[in-house]
Parts: sequence; C-alpha cells; structure tokens
Amino acid sequence: MADPYPSPSPHRGVRHEDKRGFLQKLAEFIHPGPDSKDELIETLAEAEDNDIINAESRVMLEGVIRIADMSAGDVMVAAPRMDALDINAPFQELLHTVIETAHSRFPVYEGERENILGILMAKDLLKLQRAPELNLRALLRPAVFVPESKGLNDLLREFRGNRNHLAIVIDEFGRVAGLITIEDVLEEIVGEIEDEFDEGEDEGDIFALADGTWRVSGDTSIDMVNDWFQVDLPVDDFETIGGMVSHAMGHVPKRGESHTLGGLLFMVQHTKGGAVKWFKVSRPAETA
Repeated sequence: MADPYPSPSPHRGVRHEDKRGFLQKLAEFIHPGPDSKDELIETLAEAEDNDIINAESRVMLEGVIRIADMSAGDVMVAAPRMDALDINAPFQELLHTVIETAHSRFPVYEGERENILGILMAKDLLKLQRAPELNLRALLRPAVFVPESKGLNDLLREFRGNRNHLAIVIDEFGRVAGLITIEDVLEEIVGEIEDEFDEGEDEGDIFALADGTWRVSGDTSIDMVNDWFQVDLPVDDFETIGGMVSHAMGHVPKRGESHTLGGLLFMVQHTKGGAVKWFKVSRPAETA
C-alpha cells in the first residue's frame, strides 16, 4: 500500500545551500589542472584577472603555496643577529635591551650564547622590578628547539597548537643556528606585518623628526636619498640605502652603529631579519 504521506524527495523542490569551500570552487575553476606550482600561481593570477579572487587573496594563496617548500633555515634570524639576554646581566641592562629591541620574547643564555636556558617574556621582566628578590630563572619558560630542515607548514601548525611562538633553530651539528617566530612564518604568507616601527605607504620612506634629524627606511632608493638631501651618492652599484651602508661598513650593521656617507651620518635605529629597517640620519656638522 502506498504511503499516503510520502516524504519529499531531497532532489525535488528543495534548494540546497552551496557548501563548497573557497578552495574547492577555485579548484573547479582550474581546468585542466596545473602541472606545477608555477602554473598554479599563474592560474591564480588569471583568477584575479577574472575577478574570482581579489589581489589580497591571491598574494596569500601564493604565500601558502610557496611555504610548502620552505624550511625554518630559510626564514630564521641567524644566531649572530639574535637579540638574546644574559641571565647574569644586571636588571637595568636587561630592561634597556628589552626597551631598545621592542621584542615580546627573548632567548636567555648563560655563559656562551649557545647555552640557551629558556625564553623570557618581556612582560615577566616587570615582576623583577616589583620583587627584586625573585630569581630570573624562575621566570623563564621552556625553549622549543627545531632543526633547520623543519618545514614551515609543520612549524606553523606547532606554533598554532601551543603557546610557544618562538623557536630556537638548531643546525645539523646541534649548534644554535638562529631563531624563528610565528610572525616570521606568517610574513611569508601575508607579507610584512607592520609594527610600531612601520609607517604607512602614504607617509613615505623619509620624514623629518622634531630634533632636526630624519628617519629613513633601509629600503629607500639611493635616488630618493639624493633628491631629498641634495647629495650625490653613486646609484650604479646599489638600489637601496640599506645595502649601500651595509657594504660600506663591511657587515650587516647592528642597532646603534653608525656610518657617514655623502656628508650624512646614518645611525641604525631598527633591524629585522638581518636587514636595516630604519636609520636616523643627520648631518655631522649640525649634530656637533
């Protein structure tokens, strides 16, 4: 006997919500499928041209594709450029380093810089100021060690899965090769993450300070420096002022180091990832 109240067919008169994810829709757009990552990136550019994705989405997707072949050693801050704290340093020296570098986490070592004891959160240092009798060792958090070959995909997953957003990178011989943070990994996907030292694009790479000096981005072109300061630095060998100053000094300059070029004194204010982010520029005669 037929059911007098048949259930409605799921395929008749019912409008289903499209539950396909963005990547699935994108994959359906790509036909035939690309044979390599380079072709996939080219296809993403076509998707942007066809208004399927916007420019920001394309950049992030390209970043996701590229980090699949990258390791911690490709992105890390090398050991000589690490901002680390000596556990035996006086409190005022520790505080000065924390303020000057503006990091939130620091590797802490004892004796040699290779001997990493743990990680100190900058906010925990305030506990020492309130209670000097506290032992700095008690404030340290366990350090996470990863090999240089650690894939960024796996590392990002681990960063997300725990609250340790900084890892010490070890080379094949067990020595400290550098450090890497979750910000370093994310910047490979979304681009440079602005902090308090970064300025918007509309504010330019050079701007005057109240004390009569200037703040100059390390990636400012030589032509722009010449035009702004009316100097004649050579433009054939280097594209950026950061590269020119580093070459002239013979090494990647550290914070506080300075060098004179073309009648201008370049003092390093901020570095990141082995490159100069900001110079403070003055004219030596005026400074004197």
